[in-house]
Amino acid sequence: MGLIGRRGFVAGTAAAMLATTGASAGRGADPAAGRGGGPGVGGADPGTDPGLADARAEPRAPRASEFRGMWVATIANRDWPSRTGLEPEVQRAELLAHLDRAVARRLNVVVLQVRPSADALWPSPHEPWAQCLTGVQGRDPGWDPLGTAVEEAHARGLELHAWFNPYRVANHTDPTRLSADHPARRHPEWTVPYAGKLHYNPGLPEVRRFVQDAMLDAVGRYALDAVHWDDYFYPYPVAGQAFPDDEAYARHGGDFPDRAAWRRNNVDLLVSETAARIKEINPQVAFGISPFGVWRHATTDPKGSDTRGVQSYDDLHADTRKWVREGWIDYVVPQLYWHIGFAGADYATLVPWWDAVVRDTGVALHIGEALYKAGDPAQPAPWQDPKELSRHLTLAERYPGVGGHCWFAAKEVTTDPIGAMAAVVADHYPTSVRPPG
Repeated sequence: MGLIGRRGFVAGTAAAMLATTGASAGRGADPAAGRGGGPGVGGADPGTDPGLADARAEPRAPRASEFRGMWVATIANRDWPSRTGLEPEVQRAELLAHLDRAVARRLNVVVLQVRPSADALWPSPHEPWAQCLTGVQGRDPGWDPLGTAVEEAHARGLELHAWFNPYRVANHTDPTRLSADHPARRHPEWTVPYAGKLHYNPGLPEVRRFVQDAMLDAVGRYALDAVHWDDYFYPYPVAGQAFPDDEAYARHGGDFPDRAAWRRNNVDLLVSETAARIKEINPQVAFGISPFGVWRHATTDPKGSDTRGVQSYDDLHADTRKWVREGWIDYVVPQLYWHIGFAGADYATLVPWWDAVVRDTGVALHIGEALYKAGDPAQPAPWQDPKELSRHLTLAERYPGVGGHCWFAAKEVTTDPIGAMAAVVADHYPTSVRPPG
């Protein structure tokens, strides 16, 4: 799908996130504002690596299937439910309205956030009921939102991808505000506070096993089409604040050349182990990840992109390119939340870079699109043009690895303040199609 909550989405904290990490409002970090910021030139350099050669071709013919997704964020009630404490029938009606809107927009995949903050939108034996439902974490909402979402999505010909956040515990640092039986209260040694939030410590093997168990419970219960993660692994860095994992590193990091390599290995293990366990439970369930859109810069690594600012490999300890090349995931949805021509991370630079990354891997590529920016007065001029996102799809059609797009997020799919989504549908979604098989 952010980056606050997808990417944070918490009143009072979004401004701080923007100021300290360069995160875009709502979902993602602006690489031009992050570490190493500066103007980008645009266009992949084919001389740096054979896999980065520009693969432009004539626009392709319409496909019989493509990924047309929509994220539905539940953190802080960003998209759904519209507020906490609604009666079950009202929550259900709102959910079904989102599904119906997806059908009306000729979408075919709904990516529903079902574990927003180490709590659950289903009756989990591992974690409490999600606070976003009733306003009180752990309180039974009186119905099964995930079970209903799966059933009703399938009844409409939609796939349901269950979106989990592995390590976020809370958008605050006070454990006493969690439900009394929350695992983070029973195991305070599993958690670390950082940048005003509470996180599970990715460096602890017991944490890695627990979060897998918590997420995979849903895979065994429901006919999910996919498990989906966003870009929150190690948190986005905040200037002047060190992530407090000294003790875990002292216990478990001895075999690594430095802390960064150890952290990347922790995340690699989470990804590879989860991939294997999903296939053990149900080989038909796909595993997809929606990472921050920049892996590394060409100035840092010749295999990187011609970009500036935040790098997932170095700043989030997420080696997203490796996960694709190793085939640990079935699809990748890089969050390319920048306009065509943006200096720090040009959409026209990153689409061909990702197209080259997935080439010959068997991993599907879908592009994450910042619908939430369209018409936002805080965004620059390209985002005030209703055709900007339609131009994204026209550009992406030139790259054979691009199998579709995913829209952040459901609220804007419905409200569509300047008609950007309507333009995409008119220009690129003339008929309904099935999702990729």
